[in-house]
Amino acid sequence: MVDTTWPDAAVVASARDGDIGSIAALVSGSHPHVRRFAYSLCATPEDAEDAAQEALIVLYRKIGTLRASGALVSWMFRIVRNECLRQLRLRGRQIESPPDCAVSSAEEQAIRAWETERVAAAIAALPEDQRRVLIMRDVQGYSGRMVTDLLGLSTAAMKSRLHRARAAVQRSLRDMSEPGEEGP
Repeated sequence: MVDTTWPDAAVVASARDGDIGSIAALVSGSHPHVRRFAYSLCATPEDAEDAAQEALIVLYRKIGTLRASGALVSWMFRIVRNECLRQLRLRGRQIESPPDCAVSSAEEQAIRAWETERVAAAIAALPEDQRRVLIMRDVQGYSGRMVTDLLGLSTAAMKSRLHRARAAVQRSLRDMSEPGEEGP
């Protein structure tokens, strides 16, 4: 049976005070919960594992900065969320810069960068649930089945979120004015 309780307030308080045994108990006791957070928030299992590991490192290094023992869960959730977002940004940078065989002009590079910024801004403006589905499906190329499994959604829910996300991005891109154009 899986333990669903977080380490108690006494362990957290001792860890905040620098007790090495309590810090070890806190990190190991938090690990399953942090992994569960990461798998529910990150786009890929690999990103989730990396985010969980980084979050536990932050917990180990900065437990002394936690103000209240009862705030551990929300603090760890924020750390995991931030790590998942960082992993997504890193993955986006890798996708953005494929090796070009042909040398493009400065103008082509500027236009490509401008288009990338527009699309990134439109995606960033989406609600988190839609953004996650859109990135996994259209940017990372996961199958619909894999997206539903990773996010714990029904096929209908995934398709609905994906449709709303695509429509919102198209609307946003259509509404953005072209560079150098002035509004009516």
